[in-house]
Amino acid sequence: MSIEPDFAMEEPDEGQALDDYSRVVIRVAESVTPHVAAIEMMSTGRRGQVRVGSGSAVVFTGDGYMLTNAHVVAGLQSGRAVFADGKQTDVELVGADPLSDLAVVRGLKSTPPPALLGDADTLRVGQLVIAVGNPLGLAGSVTAGVVSGLGRSIPVRAGEHRRVIEDVIQTDAALNPGNSGGALADTKGRIVGINTAVAGLGLGLAVPINATTQRIIGSLLRDGRVRRAYLGLVSTPIPLDASAVVRTGQKEGLRVVEVIANSPAEKSGLLPGDLVLRAQGRAVSSAESLQKLLFEGAIGLPFPLTVLRDGKTVQLTAFPSEMSQQ
Repeated sequence: MSIEPDFAMEEPDEGQALDDYSRVVIRVAESVTPHVAAIEMMSTGRRGQVRVGSGSAVVFTGDGYMLTNAHVVAGLQSGRAVFADGKQTDVELVGADPLSDLAVVRGLKSTPPPALLGDADTLRVGQLVIAVGNPLGLAGSVTAGVVSGLGRSIPVRAGEHRRVIEDVIQTDAALNPGNSGGALADTKGRIVGINTAVAGLGLGLAVPINATTQRIIGSLLRDGRVRRAYLGLVSTPIPLDASAVVRTGQKEGLRVVEVIANSPAEKSGLLPGDLVLRAQGRAVSSAESLQKLLFEGAIGLPFPLTVLRDGKTVQLTAFPSEMSQQ
């Protein structure tokens, strides 16, 4: 009598061998990869055209417009996009916005149909996401992970202006050089972010696709740049003390650290040490919440500010100027 265990010898079919996680990743990879290109940006020198920048880009319109990172195009005007099926097209820069690290390029020949854009504001920590890009020159590479954090910020600088890219998505999906400008997709294959940076081992970041970035993308398509309003202050969020919470109904505000000389903020009477509670009638408790109000529509128009100064509420009015592109 044999005491050997009785193992089933039949080979499982492919459907049985794949778990639910694998099925989701495969399905999303198959749907997203055709819309993602490897791009190379070119500069003309003494020896002809030279590649000076590379990354990924995502087709998002039916007429060949693609999203990528501003740092990938780096102010260059033309390049080439190569898709996973080997098809390629020359591209030209439509517009770039270093303060959001987003850029739009356009394919000059036919491109694949557009990817479907989603809404990053619906994401939750722990949710599965899939990154598609071209790391290290490897076209159509796919990695998967989870949303590790939401609401992160990346400090950026454009000329003399300091800003933060707001509501950045943090993921543990592996990202490497060349992933920048590639797609971060949810489990339905919707693009919820544009991969932008590798912050450290096991840490990837993506610019979200949401109402704010859709507005930026619209400006790039229309004008080739993003017009922003400028106040001229440096602030930091702080919690309000108990008495201020009772009086204002807010738990946090923005402490003014610095007021730039001759800026709209200084002309409004804003002072270092003031605590900004509201702007345009809306509560503000972070640099991001204030930045969301400082787009083209605020330039040159009254911009009411409610501040707490020496325990008293003060109403001020600024007139934001247009932020220079330098």
